[in-house]
Amino acid sequence: MSSRRARQAAGTSRISDDQIIELVSKLQQLLPELRNTRRSNKASASKVLQETCNYIRNLHREVDDLSDRLSQLLSTIDADSPEAAIIRSLIM
Repeated sequence: MSSRRARQAAGTSRISDDQIIELVSKLQQLLPELRNTRRSNKASASKVLQETCNYIRNLHREVDDLSDRLSQLLSTIDADSPEAAIIRSLIM
């Protein structure tokens, strides 16, 4: 039995093309690079997905960079200070 048939047999409904279009449109509005695109100039679904992947990668890099900066800051202050406790909570 194919995976599609197995999903249908299990009662899982298939997502419609209109639902996919709506989801891609909502995703496009979340992306800074594509947010200001006019409705008449909608980006293709592949462009939206590609930009989403790029945006998530950039967010991961930013989180890593901020974590490194907090770790460096933590190494310069008294480990028992209230500030150190705050920094440790941010890193975790």
